[in-house]
Amino acid sequence: RKILEYLHKMTAYFRERLVDLGFEVVKGEHPIVPLMIRDTQKTAELVKYLEANGILSTGIYYPTVPKRDEEIRFQICADHTRCDIDYVLEVLTEYKETHW
Repeated sequence: RKILEYLHKMTAYFRERLVDLGFEVVKGEHPIVPLMIRDTQKTAELVKYLEANGILSTGIYYPTVPKRDEEIRFQICADHTRCDIDYVLEVLTEYKETHW
């Protein structure tokens, strides 16, 4: 039970911080967190950037989703620490500041 509570807490923290940083996130409580990019090229570039920084994410592109609904999905798990999540947020912020 504590593990599940921790997972919900970390997922909520990640979602809230993404929104605070100006990212578009699909609302929900599920630990798969969709970050809306809305552009195939930008989605692919960001997935590569994240991977180069040691972060696993999944790019979802057309035709899996309609054009302009491209997204990156992050899977939060109970093994992730707040430090892990803060690192992802830091890398996303860095990318946003230098590439958007």
